[in-house]
Amino acid sequence: MKIITYNVNGIRAAIGKGLLSWIDDVQADVICLQETKAQPDQIPSLLLKEMGYETYCFSAQKKGYSGVAILTKLHPDHVVSGMDMPVYDNEGRFIRADYGDLSIVSVYHPSGSSGDERQDFKMQWLEDFLQYVTQLREKRPQLLLCGDYNICHKAIDIHNPISNAKSSGFLPEERAWMDRFIDSGFIDTFRYFNQEPHQYSWWSFRSRAREKNLGWRIDYLMATQNLAPKLKRSVILPQVMFSDHCPVLLEIEQ
Repeated sequence: MKIITYNVNGIRAAIGKGLLSWIDDVQADVICLQETKAQPDQIPSLLLKEMGYETYCFSAQKKGYSGVAILTKLHPDHVVSGMDMPVYDNEGRFIRADYGDLSIVSVYHPSGSSGDERQDFKMQWLEDFLQYVTQLREKRPQLLLCGDYNICHKAIDIHNPISNAKSSGFLPEERAWMDRFIDSGFIDTFRYFNQEPHQYSWWSFRSRAREKNLGWRIDYLMATQNLAPKLKRSVILPQVMFSDHCPVLLEIEQ
């Protein structure tokens, strides 16, 4: 089973750059998208259906902002949009699809880079998200939480940890939260297979950062520990360039 997470930074713009052809070529079973920046009627579900994908999306109330989606070749038993928390659900940040015992989530964690107010919002989200997931695991113990976490966990995950020590996305309190999240029973599936440096999933548009590989690894497929025996492979796909992010792939036994 091939699962991909990808922050497309606007699905309509990404489609204009060739996203649909790539989706058709890659033949993933499930694709979790973040930052779709689109309402449901702006996502080409009929074209995706012709390619074999069912489309489930959860959009922000504000047009052209945030939004998550799951494209799936496997028909889910159940789909849940949001976390029943209006302050976050209004921003379209969480959608879950259940396949038997396995649940796959597409999640878009807030960014705090625009200022203190959004950083405070992000930190509150992180606490509420962890509590929500902890409770969800009681009902759905096999979870894959796929998406843009907007946090680099360790120094290896960012091109310049010293100069970014006070940057949102690499703050000590954010990294400490990631420690707690993983310690609560999750596997960072990419690091499970790959300990090499200079592996990133997002690059600034400035200063030819992508060309120089001056990036951040902020996109994750986090698996509950009980899925460890099923994990087969995880790779970052930096050659896919429809966004300032790139996709991350995980293969698991079905």
